Amino acid sequence: MIRFKKIGMIAAPALALAALSGCATSFKADVARFQQLPAPAGQSFTVVADDPRLAGGLEFGHYADLVGQRLSQTGYVRADDPSRADLIVRVSYDVDNGRERVRSTGFAPDPFYYGGWGWRGRWARPWGYGFYDPWLFGPGGGYTDVTSYTVYTSDLTMKIDRAADNRRLFEGKASAQSLSNKLTYLVPNLIDAMFTGFPGQSGENVKITLPPEKKG
Repeated sequence: MIRFKKIGMIAAPALALAALSGCATSFKADVARFQQLPAPAGQSFTVVADDPRLAGGLEFGHYADLVGQRLSQTGYVRADDPSRADLIVRVSYDVDNGRERVRSTGFAPDPFYYGGWGWRGRWARPWGYGFYDPWLFGPGGGYTDVTSYTVYTSDLTMKIDRAADNRRLFEGKASAQSLSNKLTYLVPNLIDAMFTGFPGQSGENVKITLPPEKKG
């Protein structure tokens, strides 16, 4: 007999969470980057939405500021006048609707399976089979505990073009799987993953593990 338990985004089983992230508070992302960026020497930049649906929103503005902070730390300068920026940084992000995963956590063994009342030998049917009949419930005949949970895939893309001639200088994508679909959690972590070792080697695909967030 199978017992199903539905797990939400937060109350996930330890095994499922470990399989996705290695530990409960770490964030893992796959990052692919292609780049021909010149060494930073004070070039100015502006950050715009690559997806028109994101343009002008307060939420996008918040994430654009996070991207701008990381670029400034790298050696680029936020343009006072976006129309005169040397570099156009195009950013988009998304999270899917999730996929349900099912995990079996084991079963309780049938006390009658290895001999007991009414058996005519180990592999024969009992004289009075019923609730624990292995031919009805399979070997072991006990409960199989099955847990279901939802895994979400999120991604962030960033492109950098030279404003003078629209030449593409950088393309990057960071993707992650998690038990959360909250963009306020996912996007900042994806940005951090994108800028880990930025701009990186062209054509590389690396796995980035971010340490747990410090408390207090």
